[in-house]
Amino acid sequence: QVQVVESGGGLVQAGDSLRLSCEVSGRTFTIYTVGWFRQAPGKEREFVGFIRWSGGNTHYKDSVKGRFTISRENAKNTVYLQMNSLKVEDTAVYYCAASSLSYPSENYYMAPRTYGYWGQGTQVTVSS
Repeated sequence: QVQVVESGGGLVQAGDSLRLSCEVSGRTFTIYTVGWFRQAPGKEREFVGFIRWSGGNTHYKDSVKGRFTISRENAKNTVYLQMNSLKVEDTAVYYCAASSLSYPSENYYMAPRTYGYWGQGTQVTVSS
């Protein structure tokens, strides 16, 4: 089993920065990818970005490219989502998820169904 725990959410103003953390534990050797998703009220959960557990390759949703950065600290089995220049429309519950599935195409990792292990979510609220 794999456990995923997010932290770091909060209330910030537009233009501010925030860093979310995702600690992964358990059978981490089975993980291929860790993804970040978000869900705003009344909307479906949407892909934000992911990082390959080995190698560190990243991929982002177009609307966050250049503002959000995903990184990993190997010694702590922790993945970070650094969010800069936050906008009101970034307000959502942010989820970290881990996938033990191996796919050749990065497109698969943009879908929530690819991830079998999810954290509880952390609220990010951006005020104007």
